[in-house]
Amino acid sequence: RKTVPSNKMKFDNVLSEINGFGKFQVKLFLIQMLSRITLPCHFLLNNFMGAVPPHHCNISTLEDGGIFGNLTPHQKLLVSIPTEQDGTLSSCQMFAKPQYEYLSGNRSEEASIVECQSGWVYDNSTFKSTLVTEWDLVCSRKGMNKATATIFFIGVMIGAPLFGFLSDRFGRRRLLLAAYISSLTFAVLSAFSTSYVMFTIMRLFTGMSLAGISIIAIALNVEWCSIERRTFSGVIISLDWTLGNWLLAGIAFFVRDWRILLVVVTLPLILAIFAWRWLPESARWLLAKKNAEAAHHYIAKCAETNNRSKCIATITPKTLLESAEVDTGDKKYTVVDLFRTPNIRKVAICSGIVWFGVAFTYYGISLNITGFGLNPFLTQFIFASIEMPMKIGVYFSLEKIGRRRCEMAALLSAGICLFINIFVSKDKWIIRTIVAVLGKSMSEASFTIMYLYTTELYPTVVRQNGLGYTSFVARLGVSISPLIMLLEDVWQFLPAATYCAVAVSSGLAASLLPETLNTELPEFIEDIEKPR
Repeated sequence: RKTVPSNKMKFDNVLSEINGFGKFQVKLFLIQMLSRITLPCHFLLNNFMGAVPPHHCNISTLEDGGIFGNLTPHQKLLVSIPTEQDGTLSSCQMFAKPQYEYLSGNRSEEASIVECQSGWVYDNSTFKSTLVTEWDLVCSRKGMNKATATIFFIGVMIGAPLFGFLSDRFGRRRLLLAAYISSLTFAVLSAFSTSYVMFTIMRLFTGMSLAGISIIAIALNVEWCSIERRTFSGVIISLDWTLGNWLLAGIAFFVRDWRILLVVVTLPLILAIFAWRWLPESARWLLAKKNAEAAHHYIAKCAETNNRSKCIATITPKTLLESAEVDTGDKKYTVVDLFRTPNIRKVAICSGIVWFGVAFTYYGISLNITGFGLNPFLTQFIFASIEMPMKIGVYFSLEKIGRRRCEMAALLSAGICLFINIFVSKDKWIIRTIVAVLGKSMSEASFTIMYLYTTELYPTVVRQNGLGYTSFVARLGVSISPLIMLLEDVWQFLPAATYCAVAVSSGLAASLLPETLNTELPEFIEDIEKPR
């Protein structure tokens, strides 16, 4: 048992006394898992919902009542649609009138080619319907499809600081319920969208609400864990991301209609809303808000669940208040406080740069699952499966090597993998896939480490502000990420080179952060400013 310094108990010691990772915390994690498995489903949904099936112009307008009607379907295509260099049918162009001489193998050079006149015909063998087939987001409107992902992440970007601020003001528990209900509502509404514009607006709001689930859940879990089990809890929490990824690959494989898919991946939220009543409020937050009675109530509950009831005798609301020692008065903290004093400013700037890089490269790899020569369901499944062993590896190395070195190593090696793939030709798809999967696992590792690292870098009073701010920067990276793929028109290796450069430079920025392995969570900004 730890020695408690002269009659004052730190909150972390209180948690250790009542078991900082027992049945109570496991229950907390399991309840949160119901809502958290929907996150990766929505964040990577565009891989399936926005999939582009093979397509060509609709040629029914060329019916002239004569010869055309008597041709076989294959012959109709032959006389109506020009071919590309590689012999496939053109996706975006057609002949102005049927070129019957093509049937006998003669090619006329002066056949007039026009853009598709009356829509497209899609190959429905893989997907029954996607956003692309619903609103014809192909050819000149190709960018509108990529934009649906970007708009969703802009929503997440706005939602993160908004929910961070509100949950610091009104508590983690209430806002978690608000996030559950609004996510469910907007997700279902977007599934019933009647137009592209309505869909994108609903996706924006879905993103905002899901951001709330994402950052509040992390904070609530970490705030209930004691120092010695914090790494473990951080890694366990991130396993539900992997579960969600597997779930997405499975559901998408069986549900090939985008509207039904959207509803199905959102269903776990209904369970989460029912289970919400058993969630505790964060005792740390209650103490920071000087509400010792309520904090004591939850601490007692935790002690009871973890079979440590006899420890509770020494803990009274009064000792709890003392454990959150420095009297903050009723100071309201904002994001500005992250930049006021030199030490926390350095932390804020560096962690911002690292988060941008982590998210930018992770989604650059994850949202681009075609291009390995495998089908999208299999690629998604392989990408999800590599995460599990990776996270177990991360857990052991974090305890031995420390946060900062791990973060640097993960980002630099992700950069190296991206760099190697620039030089591997498209036809060597086995090598490309192996290197990509390695790069993906490294960027996944950098994500897991960074989530934990960030919660340990910021003091309790501004922790949600800090998480909200870094989350904002990260989503900025994510929003730009899908659009980088449009740069391949400039130079085909430009996207890969961009991802690589960002990964390496943010890895270097990580070297400037302080190490937090086995240190106490800072409670106030002063804890960072005066050397520990």
